[in-house]
Amino acid sequence: MMKRIELADASIQPVRSELTLVGKISADENRVIKVYPLVGGNVESVSVELGDFVRRGQVLATIRSGEVADFERQMIQAQSEVLVAEKNLKAAEELFESKLNSQREVNVAKKEVENAQAELNRIKEVFRIYGLGKTTHYVVKSPIDGFVISKNINPGMQLRSDNAEQIFTVGQISEVWVMANVNESDIPKVKLGMMANIQTISYNDELFHGKVDKIYNVLDPESKSMKVRIRLNNKRYKLKPEMHATVSLKFEEGGSMMAIPSSAVIFDRSKNWVMVFKGRTQIETRRYRDWE
Repeated sequence: MMKRIELADASIQPVRSELTLVGKISADENRVIKVYPLVGGNVESVSVELGDFVRRGQVLATIRSGEVADFERQMIQAQSEVLVAEKNLKAAEELFESKLNSQREVNVAKKEVENAQAELNRIKEVFRIYGLGKTTHYVVKSPIDGFVISKNINPGMQLRSDNAEQIFTVGQISEVWVMANVNESDIPKVKLGMMANIQTISYNDELFHGKVDKIYNVLDPESKSMKVRIRLNNKRYKLKPEMHATVSLKFEEGGSMMAIPSSAVIFDRSKNWVMVFKGRTQIETRRYRDWE
C-alpha cells in the first residue's frame, strides 16, 4: 500500500478565494475605426463581407454620387478662374508698365489671383480628404488593417450625405477586452492588476489569461453592477467580439489557515474526507472540516 499512495504535507497558507464574473468579449476601442459615408448617393458595389480581413487602403464599397460630380464641376471652375485671374494680372502689369493704369489696379488683379488660387486649393483638399478622382464615383477604403466587425451597407442602397450611421466598422482584434460585471457586494475585492482566467463556451477546455487593467468606478443604474476590463492577447484570433466569457479572479481574503492539496480530499457518502497519516500503523480517517 505504501508503494501505491502519495503523501502530501499540510501547511499554513494565506486564505485565498475566487470571484466568478460574467462578461463579454469586445474589440479594443482604441483599435476600432467606424467608417461613415462622406457623400450621399447610390451604392453600386460592396467588396467585403462581415468578418473579412482587410488591408489599409483596400476598397470596401463604391458609391455613385451626384455630390462627387458637383465637386468635379467646382474643380474645373476653380482652375478656369485661376487662369482668368492670372491673365488679368498679366494684362494689368503690362498696362502699368505702359503707364495706362495705376498700381492700385495691379494690386486688385493680384488679390483676385490669390482668391482664385485659395479656392482651387480648397477644392483640391476636398478631393484629397474624400479620395476623389476624375469620376462620379466615391470609393470607400479601409483606414486600417483589421477585420470588418460591422457592415450596414448593401448594393443598391441609397445613402444620404447627412447619414449619422457608420457603414463599416473595422477593428484590429489581435488584442481584445473582456468587459465583466461586478456585483455591488464584490466591488471591494477587485483590484487593478489582478490576474484573471477566462473561459468561453467555444473553447471550454482552454483557459485564456489576462489581467484587470481598468475599473469603471460607476454603477449601472439598472443592474447595480460595476464594469471591469480585462485585456487579453488574441494573436490566434480565437476570441471573437460579442462572445460570452466567464471570468475567474483569485484574491486573498486575509489571515492564514491550514491547507492541503485538493487532490487529497476524498468525496464519499455525500461528505468530504481526509486520510491523516501519522505512521505506518497509525492512519486516521477524518471529516474534511474536522481534519485539523
